[in-house]
Amino acid sequence: MRDRIEPIVRKLAPDAELLLLENQLRHFYEEVAELLDQDLVEEFPAYFLDDCIYQVVSRENYTEKLPQAAIYCDGVAMVRDRVIALRETQVYVPRVWRHFISGVRVTAIEGDEIHARANFLITEATSDNDPTVFLVGTYLDIVVRDGDSFRFKQRLAVFDNHHISRSLIAPV
Repeated sequence: MRDRIEPIVRKLAPDAELLLLENQLRHFYEEVAELLDQDLVEEFPAYFLDDCIYQVVSRENYTEKLPQAAIYCDGVAMVRDRVIALRETQVYVPRVWRHFISGVRVTAIEGDEIHARANFLITEATSDNDPTVFLVGTYLDIVVRDGDSFRFKQRLAVFDNHHISRSLIAPV
C-alpha cells in the first residue's frame, strides 16, 4: 500500500497567470464531474496518469494519516478495475449523482506538478427517493499538464460525512 503524497499548501500571489490556471482547473474539474454525472465512468481512468493514486477517504482517516480508504486505487489499472467492477459485477439500485464544485484553488506549483484543492458536494437520487446530500468534502489533488488539459497524479476525495448512508459504488 503506497503512502499518499502530502499536498503542499502555500500562499500564492493572486496574479493573472494564477487566476488563469485556476480557471483552467475549474473547467477540468467540471469536465470530470459532468462525465460522472452522465454515468460515463468508462472515461474516468483517462483523466489519470498511469502511476497515480486515487482515494476516497474520510476526513478522520486522512487527518490521522491512517491508510484505510473507502476507495483505494494505486495506479490507473486499479481505477480501470473499479469501473469494470461497477459495470460487470456489482448489483445496485440505479441512481443519479450531481457534483457541485466550488473554491478551486492552486496551493502550490512544484516543477510540473500543480497542487490544488476544491470543495465538493454530491447529491444522489434513486428512482424511489428524492435527491439527498450523498457526500461532502474536499478534493486534494496533484495534477500535471497534458496538452491543453490536465491529468491526475493524485486525487484524494476527503469526505466530511460521519458515515456514507448508501454504498459508495462509483468514483467521486
